[in-house]
Amino acid sequence: MSTAPRIDIDVAAFWSDPYPTLAKLRQDAPIAFVPQLGSTLLCSREDIFISEKQIDVFSSHQPAGLMNRLMGHNMMRKDGEAHLSERKAIFPAVSPKTVKSYWTAQFQAHADRIIAELEPAGACDFVRDFALPFSAECLKSITGLTNMRFQDMNAWSQGMIDGIANYIGDPAVEARCHAATSGIDAAIDDMLPVLSKKPDQSLLGVMLASGMPMESVRANIKLSISGGQNEPRDAIAGTAWALLTHPDQLRSVMDGKIPWMQAFEEYARWISPIGMSPRRIAKPWQIRDVAFAPEDRVFLMFGSANRDEKHFERADEFDLGRDTSKSIAFGAGPHFCAGAWASRAMVADVALPAVFARLKNLRIVENEPVRIGGWAFRGLLNLPVAWG
Repeated sequence: MSTAPRIDIDVAAFWSDPYPTLAKLRQDAPIAFVPQLGSTLLCSREDIFISEKQIDVFSSHQPAGLMNRLMGHNMMRKDGEAHLSERKAIFPAVSPKTVKSYWTAQFQAHADRIIAELEPAGACDFVRDFALPFSAECLKSITGLTNMRFQDMNAWSQGMIDGIANYIGDPAVEARCHAATSGIDAAIDDMLPVLSKKPDQSLLGVMLASGMPMESVRANIKLSISGGQNEPRDAIAGTAWALLTHPDQLRSVMDGKIPWMQAFEEYARWISPIGMSPRRIAKPWQIRDVAFAPEDRVFLMFGSANRDEKHFERADEFDLGRDTSKSIAFGAGPHFCAGAWASRAMVADVALPAVFARLKNLRIVENEPVRIGGWAFRGLLNLPVAWG
């Protein structure tokens, strides 16, 4: 292990709200070994911003890592040319041009249909009834797995992200992850004859057309589902919650003084849906007085970086007047989220404007508390709302 100071944490409390612990770590030990997680945590934005680019030291290639073992060897766990070649292969499916010309209209159709079904009810759990199905329907389109139900897309995504964050080794969590990956493989098998014969702009379509080996195709589809469902789902619900609990800032957005994109970017900084990314130390290294040895495991704590007091004033506050340019919610190096443009379109160009335009007088119903959880992946668990 590294020579970083050993800091114990309460895992349950950290899952419930990691920010007090992360703030203390930034103050007392911005690089700390946490035995409960079996890893050294990098908590300052400066250390993460620099280290993520040093792929010869902080390697994404982790042969024994949970993601490789449970989901297959995808491009997120590759470095250099191996990573770049697969990233180039999927780019035609998720490029800014493709998102604007091809996907945004489909995203809008999904949003309009789901909202139309919700409108007469006058109330719902916003996470369960809008954010979840909308994100999943969009992801079905993007992946090319239009043969699955949105409920399966969400459940299988959750099964995988729980599995790859299962650092305490819970066998039940691992079993659910295996069930999820098996379901995805079956869905891919069903779509192969269709998309092999007539490729489209979906991830599965462009990867098959590129000649990528099938084991890599499967691994990258699983990667896209593991992050592509929960991040937009959690950002949509979370940004809506943030705006509803900050009515003056919501009014500024509704009046056109602040763009929806700024609301999304500030929420992603404030409560980063993807709060951590693991790395393997590839060679001896040192940051200040902390030495790392080969094969040490390091967590780049994006959620902590985005609340670093050295870069964000009043970092614990949701503030749409803030400059979010130093946020690294989507990463800061060669593994910058390939789906960032699609996510921004889903959340800021389609979902939020449509919801607040159609569901008049949208408000939180206080008949149950809003719950939020997670540290590697963080999001609202419920959001009871009413309108009209």
